[in-house]
Amino acid sequence: MPIFRSFRMMMLLAAVAGTFAVTAPARAFDPQSLKEKDRSPWAVFRFGFSAYKQGHKDQAVEAYRYAAENGQIGARWKLARMYAEGDGVERNDYEAFKAFTQIIREDVEPGSAEESYVSDALVAVAGYLRSGIPGTPVEANPLEAQEFYMRAAATYRNPQAQYEIGRMFLNGEGVKSNVQQAGRWLQLAAEKGHAGAQATLGNLLFQSGKVVKGLAMMTSALEIAGPSDQGWIRGMQEQAFALAGESDRRTAIALAQTYVQNGIE
Repeated sequence: MPIFRSFRMMMLLAAVAGTFAVTAPARAFDPQSLKEKDRSPWAVFRFGFSAYKQGHKDQAVEAYRYAAENGQIGARWKLARMYAEGDGVERNDYEAFKAFTQIIREDVEPGSAEESYVSDALVAVAGYLRSGIPGTPVEANPLEAQEFYMRAAATYRNPQAQYEIGRMFLNGEGVKSNVQQAGRWLQLAAEKGHAGAQATLGNLLFQSGKVVKGLAMMTSALEIAGPSDQGWIRGMQEQAFALAGESDRRTAIALAQTYVQNGIE
């Protein structure tokens, strides 16, 4: 599967590569203040991590930037996350996009210690391409977004990417709607414990007549979901619960505990 389908995307990535270092603000962090043995990108990355944990995020940002500019992929990923979340810096989605794009251009083999950085960066880039970043060259392009999700899902088995592909097939977003394909990708993510995938797949099963299994999956998803997902999963689960018969509810609750303890297969 090609990584970049369009000439426009290749030009955009080339522009990103050329502007990443130039647009970074002047740093206060001075590597010369460290001992020579502590100036390696890995050592500076660890320095930044320590500063971050101590609440000195301004120092962390500069240390991460220095380490990133000298090839430390973990530092570049952390810097990208800080820009994406407005953590210690003003939120800047375009800066985050550029940093994530630098990461996915790295030649990282599946199974390596650095694969998680590339996998997460692919999902992040796909998310930005899916909706676009207003006021920047990054325009919404769901089809290109799916290509990056596919790379993360197929190469690195990333459950978030698998979940997003499932949603895109389910909603016909950038692709023709295909419930069977959606279910396949949602199942892969659900088996890895992805709460959103479990809930969405459970709802599909419930709507198709598999009441007990569908309700059980939604119930188990609600138990493992993080705060950001609990609201919509609870609404979906409660609606299904109200429609199910008493016997099916009891059986589903017991099955949900099995899913929570042993996972979904």
